[in-house]
Order: sequence, then structure tokens, then C-alpha cells
Amino acid sequence: MIFEGIRENNLRTTNWLKNYNSKVVTSDEAAKVINSGDNIVVQPGCAVPMELVRAMVRRKDELHDIKLYHILTVGAVPYLQPGMEEHFRHVAFFIGGNARQAVNEGRADFMPIFLSEVPLLFKRDVIKPDVALINVSPPDEHGFCSYGVDVGTIKTPAEKSKTIIAQINKNQPRALGDCFIHINKINYIVEYDEPLQELPQVDPDVTEETKAIFNKIGENIADLIEDGSTLQMGIGAIPDSVLKFLKNKKDLGIHTEMFSDGMIELVEEGIVNNEKKTLHPGKIVAGFVLGTQKSFSFIDNNPIAEFHPQEYVNDPFVIAKNIKMVAINSAIEVDITGQVCADSIGTRLFSGFGGQVDFMRGASRSEGGKPIIALPSTTKDYKISRIVPTLKPGAGVVTSRGDVHYVVTEYGVAHLYGKSIRERIKALINITHPNFREDLCRFAKDTYKI
Repeated sequence: MIFEGIRENNLRTTNWLKNYNSKVVTSDEAAKVINSGDNIVVQPGCAVPMELVRAMVRRKDELHDIKLYHILTVGAVPYLQPGMEEHFRHVAFFIGGNARQAVNEGRADFMPIFLSEVPLLFKRDVIKPDVALINVSPPDEHGFCSYGVDVGTIKTPAEKSKTIIAQINKNQPRALGDCFIHINKINYIVEYDEPLQELPQVDPDVTEETKAIFNKIGENIADLIEDGSTLQMGIGAIPDSVLKFLKNKKDLGIHTEMFSDGMIELVEEGIVNNEKKTLHPGKIVAGFVLGTQKSFSFIDNNPIAEFHPQEYVNDPFVIAKNIKMVAINSAIEVDITGQVCADSIGTRLFSGFGGQVDFMRGASRSEGGKPIIALPSTTKDYKISRIVPTLKPGAGVVTSRGDVHYVVTEYGVAHLYGKSIRERIKALINITHPNFREDLCRFAKDTYKI
């Protein structure tokens, strides 16, 4: 059995163990409960239950008008392939790289929403899920399975679903926190072990020149981080670069929507010890992991890390309870008044809101908090400035100018909080690539009489 370590003669396991055995089916048998027109929630990120997804897609000719809800997934999911849209319609709360083409071709949909509110769609019955597809750890001796590397946006909708199908997977770590489901709540069990999807930390296409730019951005951000701060940061070149410059910091903590590989070294070196946190002291708090086996192994049964649903982790009022909360988020472009576009390139949908606004607002209300937007000053080919006179036509404003306190590029830090439009424009032009400053100054003079 997949849970050989559990003693069947232990009285407290007897009842749920019998119940467990009665629910075990093959993936193809489990997929038969899915009906045309169903709303299905899929555990996202690195935790996609791929065997359940494959079984569902094998029935594609029998199914129509299925809606699949989740934030981004890692890896290739077959229902996003061309020709699947009549059978499966993906609704993305955040557009991952594997869904971007489908969304922009009209084969999938995007729902703009703050990450903290995704679970509330289900809790408030705005979306009524019929089936949840989840990928969980083997049960412990009490019959509880862990959602593992992704609890944030799946626990609440799974609990609201009429039917829960669980892939019991020994490769799913036993993460701790508010991230468990009991066997008695699961309707169908598929025992299938397969590796979790991984998202490596390093981008192999980044040139040495580009690395130098990101390192300077990271250094500029690190200068803003005080000892005893609590951090939120994601995955990618900018967060990775920040981590390199935190080696001389002390008593840092983590409260973040997403945990990734780069944070582990800081924990192991004692730089992150969470001791100065005012909320969950001593604990890393997160909603999900985007990383590799390094992170999966780190969180397995590790008391330092607590995973909670996103409506808690990303609640700005919860975030603000951490003193010196530092939120680090990126942008596609920023206009010279401080408006931030982070989800589209003009009208072309690119990603989503994620937790940017949740954490920007939470950090701004934190005692000593610092909400930071960071981006390179230009595109990779240096032909286009990313600090612009106006956002591209059709571009979405994810973070308003009222929410932006700090903007950081490789050329420095623009502190915008409490500043007038005139002062903001001057500060942002100062951190723009020199090749574009003259044009921005001319626009500012013509438009804002500066």
C-alpha cells in the first residue's frame, strides 16, 4: 500500500483506513464522474495532479463545455492545446507561460482578480465548483493528507466542491499549517506516484550584462531592507538578485504568497530566522511553492514553514500586522506619475494581478513597511524605456499611483510616497536609462509644465 508505515492495528486508524480502501479507483474510473458543463478546480503551480488531468482529457470526445479554474500551472497541461477549447475552457486567475497563447487566441479566458480574493469566489458561491482535482501527500496515522506545495488557492474551493478526486502521491511533501484534508472528505482516491512539476530558479538565457543590471537592482533594493524586516518576494531575476545582497542582514522573516528555492540559503545561514516577526514569530508563512525538489524537500514536515490559504496569507490587513513588512514586486512598465502596469503589454494579456496589490497595500500599512516596485530601466535590447510618458493604449493599471511608494531600477530608487506629480516625475526620470531622459523631460514639460 502507499501508506505502508501506518499500523493497521492502531485503533485510531481503523475506521478511516477502511474508508480509504473503499474509495481507491483508477484514474480513468475517477474521471467518469466528470460531466459536460461541470466547473472544475485544479490544484495549480507545481502541484498539478497530472495523472487526473490526463485521465480527464482522455475522455475529451465525451465532454463539452467544461470550465477549469486555477492560477498558473507549471508544465504542459493537455487541455490548453489547440482544438481542446470546445471540450475544456480554462479560466486563468493568473496567466502562466503555458496559457498565454491560448488566452490571447481566445481559446482560454482570463479573470482579473486579486490573489487574496480568488478563494472568496468559491466561499461566496460566485463560482460553484462541481469537481476538485487535487494532488496530496499520503495520509498520516490520523487520516490527514497535506496539500503539500500548493494550498493557497485550492483548499477553499476543494472544500466547496461537490466531488473531490485526490491523487495520492508519495512525492508530495507533507507541508504543515492550515493545509490538510482528511480522507473522509475525499470521494475518490487515485494512488499514483509521479514527480511534481519543477520551476528552476536560474534563467539560462540571461547574459552577463543583464545579470549585472539585475544585480544592481537587487543591491538598490537590499539597501532599503532593515534588520528585522519581514519579506515578500517572488521568483525570478530580481528577487534572486535581492537575495544575494542580504548576507549582512540580521533577523529577517518571511511572509510571502510564494516560497521559492532562493530563500532556503538565507534560512540555513541564519539570516532568516523569523524571530522579529510580530505575526507568526519563528515561522515562514506562505501559500504555495514555485521551485524545485530543493524546496519540496525543505518544506517536508518542517516546522519552520506554515502554509495557509491565500485569503489569509494575502489579506492586506493580515500582512500589515508584520512590522517592517517589505513587499518586492515587478512591473512591465511604469508611467512617470507612478502608475504600474504588470499584467499586460498594451492590450496583449501577459500575466495577472497575483498578489502585487495585496502586498503593496499590506506593506504600506505596516509599521515601518516598504512597498517596492522594481524593474530594469529598459527592455533587453535597450530600445524601449520601461519608465514611460504614458502606459501603452489598452495597458491595465494593476497598482495605482496612490499605492506606489518606491520604484527601483538599476539607476537608483525613486521615493514617491507623499510626493506631488511634479516631484514624482522628477524622481522617476532620475532613475530612467540616460538615453531616454531627454525625451521624458520634454514630455513632462509639454504635458505637465515641468
